[in-house]
Amino acid sequence: MKKGIIIYQSKYGATKKYAGWLRQMTGFDCVETPKAAPSEVAQYDTIILCGGIYASGIVGLSFLKKNIGRLKNKKTAVLCVGASPYDEKAFEGIREHNLTGELRGIPLFYGRGVWDMSKMRFADRILCTLLQKSVAKKDPSTYEPWMAGLMSAVGQTADWTDKKYLEPLIEYLK
Repeated sequence: MKKGIIIYQSKYGATKKYAGWLRQMTGFDCVETPKAAPSEVAQYDTIILCGGIYASGIVGLSFLKKNIGRLKNKKTAVLCVGASPYDEKAFEGIREHNLTGELRGIPLFYGRGVWDMSKMRFADRILCTLLQKSVAKKDPSTYEPWMAGLMSAVGQTADWTDKKYLEPLIEYLK
């Protein structure tokens, strides 16, 4: 593989875990998004941005949006990490919401993350609790995959991270 860099932003640790695995698998350099200097990143052939999904947005994607002009001719990919089980319809929604304009066409990959309410910030815990209460009012037979995943996590701690989620991304890089 050519010279590459992994830029990541991790709120609760799952994205950082995937970035670490990618670093081991590729030998690429790795830096947190806030510490990534656009002029340095532009020197790499391959750029992988990793960020968690929160409220349909991908954390750290603003780095690519701001700097896409410098990074246009690079092999670029985005790995988004979420707590929900993979669902094609939801994944396409994430793609359409986030990879717009000059980012359209950048390959998007998914890795399932972690659920641990005890490690969440207060505001995130409140939002998740409200969302769980709202979903709990629905008939479970009508749940979308993300709803079923959310409800299965009530009162639980779960780590769904797995290197198998990186296989399609590694294939893309070859």
